Amino acid sequence: MVAAGLRISGSTPDGTYVEMVELPDHPHFIGCQFHPEFKSKPLEPHPLFSTFIAAANEHGSKRRAQKEIAEVEMFHRPEKVSRT
Repeated sequence: MVAAGLRISGSTPDGTYVEMVELPDHPHFIGCQFHPEFKSKPLEPHPLFSTFIAAANEHGSKRRAQKEIAEVEMFHRPEKVSRT
């Protein structure tokens, strides 16, 4: 799996077990064996949660911008009118 692009980004101190993996080319693909929710508070989330929300917000903003551009282009695109 590592040869296909999966990155082992965290392991136990002795290197026996994988604790975290990620896909570098993905906007936010992280897998973890530990439980970050136990260290989170409503106003102090674990970085895994806050970075996930930030990545989702950025992705949504980009998609909304692309949709708006497509709608404007469709609106300004002249219709072909045939004169017979």
